[in-house]
Amino acid sequence: MSEQPTTDLRETVRLRYAAAAVQVTEGGTACCGPQPVEIDEENFGSTLYAADERDALPTEAVAASLGCGNPTAVAELREGERVLDLGSGGGIDVLLSARRVGPTGKAYGLDMTEEMLALALANAARAGATNVEFLKGTIEAIPLPANTIDVVISNCVINLSTDKPTVFTETFRVLRPGGRIGISDVVADDTLTPTQRAERGDYVGCIAGALSFTEYRQGLEAAGFTHIEITPTHSVADGMHSAVIRADKPTAEPTTEP
Repeated sequence: MSEQPTTDLRETVRLRYAAAAVQVTEGGTACCGPQPVEIDEENFGSTLYAADERDALPTEAVAASLGCGNPTAVAELREGERVLDLGSGGGIDVLLSARRVGPTGKAYGLDMTEEMLALALANAARAGATNVEFLKGTIEAIPLPANTIDVVISNCVINLSTDKPTVFTETFRVLRPGGRIGISDVVADDTLTPTQRAERGDYVGCIAGALSFTEYRQGLEAAGFTHIEITPTHSVADGMHSAVIRADKPTAEPTTEP
């Protein structure tokens, strides 16, 4: 993919999620701003979280949820762990993670959209969360040191990247040895071509940019991940699925014979 289409797609994604943040911040009445963001509430958004989780968070964090799953429910977060959420949006998964890892742990959120970061910071303040930190940047260039994160989560964001191999490599880099991922994402049947995926939905709608099951597995393997599991949870379009992706970073680098 040439640089210009890649730049255009990233800007389209940024504008879409900036509009969503403005919509939530201004109560859905973003005067003179972008058109309201349409959400398929059956397959995407806050309804995929348990009621008790939604009730424990600021309404603005819940309203800004645009994901396709609940990665905090599958990441098996433990007290004291350091968690990174790729594409953290309004902060719902960061705030849930912060509660799970407790005061001795920490939850980071990474997002490229100023409007979402502002909303996430406001939501963290409303929730009284002190063990969270939001970072501005892209998921292709994570602004954290290597080997510092226990768990990486993400909620329907990696499919939006135009450089998924780099996302997998960066995710592997920041994880400590023995670290793991617990991701929700849209994944396509292996029989669907990229053209057929695009016929089922657009890029910013988390459909056209989805990898197939085999492509996702191969991408994670190429980055160095092991124990890869890709489990579909529900259909979001014909041949397209929300899925839970789990994988580990080995505890030690593989040795090679001299």
